[in-house]
Amino acid sequence: MKSKGLHIAIVIGRFNEEISMRLLDGARSRLEDLGVAVADITVFWVPGAFEIPFACQEVIRNTDVDAVITLGAVVQGGTPHFDFVAGECIRGIQQVSLSTRTPISLGVLTTDTYEQALERSDTSYVDHDGSTGDKGSSAAEAAVAMAELAQSLNTRN
Repeated sequence: MKSKGLHIAIVIGRFNEEISMRLLDGARSRLEDLGVAVADITVFWVPGAFEIPFACQEVIRNTDVDAVITLGAVVQGGTPHFDFVAGECIRGIQQVSLSTRTPISLGVLTTDTYEQALERSDTSYVDHDGSTGDKGSSAAEAAVAMAELAQSLNTRN
C-alpha cells in the first residue's frame, strides 16, 4: 500500500473542541486503515479555525510532511463573525497549499447549527442520501489520495 511511509500532519482548531475531537478520531482511524503508521501522524492544536492556515504554513515549512489535514468547526452565530472566520480559514488553507505545493485537505466544518456539526463529525451517522457524517475520515482519505498523487507526479527526484 502506497500510504505506508507517508508523513501526515493534522492541524486542528480547539474551538468547538467536542466536534474537533470527534473529527480527529475519525481522521486518525481512517489514516491507520489506509496504512499510515501512528508514528507518522503528528497533531498540532491551534486556538480556532482562523489560526489554521498560519499553522499549516509553519508545519509545512518546519517539518517533513507529505500532506496536512485540517480539522475544526465554525458554527453560524448571530453575527457576521462566522462569514469572516469560515471564509478566511478556507481561503488561507487553499493559499498555503498552492504556495507550498503541499496537499492540504479540508476537514473544517462550516455549519448552521451545533447539531449539524455533531452529525458531520459522527463516525456512525448516515444521512438520508446514504453519506456518512464522518468528515474527519473523508479529510484523511483526501489527504492520502493527494499525497499519493503528488508523489506519483514528482519524477524529478
